[in-house]
Amino acid sequence: MSSDARFESTRRRLNGQQAETVDRLTAAAVEELREKGAGGLAVRAVASRAGVAPATAYTYFSSKGHLIAEVFWRRLGDHVTEPVDGGTTVDRVVAVLRSVALLLADEPELSSAVTAALLGDDPEVSHLRIRIGADIRRRLVAALGEENDDEVVGALEMVYAGALVRAGMGYGTYTDMADAIESAARLILR
Repeated sequence: MSSDARFESTRRRLNGQQAETVDRLTAAAVEELREKGAGGLAVRAVASRAGVAPATAYTYFSSKGHLIAEVFWRRLGDHVTEPVDGGTTVDRVVAVLRSVALLLADEPELSSAVTAALLGDDPEVSHLRIRIGADIRRRLVAALGEENDDEVVGALEMVYAGALVRAGMGYGTYTDMADAIESAARLILR
């Protein structure tokens, strides 16, 4: 994520001090999730852990779903897929999909919370969901290069989204889903 993007909240532009407050809130949210799980997460507790008033937290985040979605947006923005040297188009696409699918695999509380948050109907979450989808699409298009085709990109997006929802629902681990995504992507890109 570029340093300028870090200063742009979904609700408003941020100055340096505000951006630092949002950073503290998102870090505190991850700590709360690790300790209490998604069911135990409350914006008030996150605010307390971050050392800010609850009203301040709600200035930046409309709901706990919005806060969790922001955590994922920031993780995705900071995440770089390792390039595949000498790989084929299929190898590049698979690397992108596996990389993003496994982004939160080692953090089960955060993973399931992100799945639930992104499926919510909060308008601020909807805004982030669109930004997240656009970022993943951009990564796929770059990996496809000259072989870019809107229908293929759409199919890959569906596979990715469906697999992560399945993982979030407990139908397998994120590693299992990354394997399934890879298999499906290889079938699509034959």
